[in-house]
Formats: sequence, structure tokens, C-alpha cells
Amino acid sequence: MPGITVSDTSSLIVLNKIRRLEILQKLFGHIIITQKIAEEFNNPLPNFISIQNPKDKNYQKILESFLDEGEASTIALMMETDNSLLIIDDLKGRRQAKSLGLNYTGIIGILVIAKEREIISSFSEILDEIKKTDFRLSPQLIEEAKRKCGE
Repeated sequence: MPGITVSDTSSLIVLNKIRRLEILQKLFGHIIITQKIAEEFNNPLPNFISIQNPKDKNYQKILESFLDEGEASTIALMMETDNSLLIIDDLKGRRQAKSLGLNYTGIIGILVIAKEREIISSFSEILDEIKKTDFRLSPQLIEEAKRKCGE
């Protein structure tokens, strides 16, 4: 696993809604978010999440021309961080991360890894909890993940 994990808001929000935020801690130990992500999350941060902002604001300003401020700040921070993993679910943000050669995953990838490492016993059970929220998931991605998990 990477040395540093940087997260965007969506996975934090959905895992918090289903009371499963600890999955991130069990998988990655420590998560870094930007101040903008903390504001968007709008909940008390657990002790395994800390705030760090990008040092070079130029990357962020350029990214803000086509991404929202939270995703832009997160990707800008990733560009300054070696051996890191970005947790992001927004399609535009994921496309940008891919084009920049960044290592990234989303909530489905997190759950697949958690299942592989036996942090969760059932991918489908947690997926059912997520479906009760307003979080949107791609049916194709779900089916692919279920196959990977053997469910």
C-alpha cells in the first residue's frame, strides 16, 4: 500500500453515513485531506484524519478551472506527494487523476481491498448500506467488483 493516502470528500461522507469510516483507518492507517475537504465533510474529524493543504497554489488554481475546489485541492496535494494514493469518486476528478498519472481508487475499490484483507466480511452487505444513501454507483462497476470479491 502507498505511504500516504489523500482523500476527497465523497468516500468520507458515504462511509460516515453508514457508520463505517473505520474501514479507512484499518486499510490505510492515516488519511490526509485538505481544508476544503474538511469543510465539505462538515463533521468532526477522527484522529486518523489530518489536514494538509497544497504548498503550490498554482496547480490548484489551474485545476479549479475545470474541477470543483475540493477535487482541485486534493489533486494538487497529490501532485506534491510521492508514494501516495488518492481516494476520489467524482468522474471528472478521476479522469484528471488518470491523465496526471496519479494512483487512485474510489469507494468500490476501497471495499474490494477491505474484503480481500478480511476487514469486511461481505462486500454486498456494505454495498446495500451504501445504496440506502444518496450515493450514486455505476451498475457495471458494482458487478465487476462483486466478481472480484466472489459475491
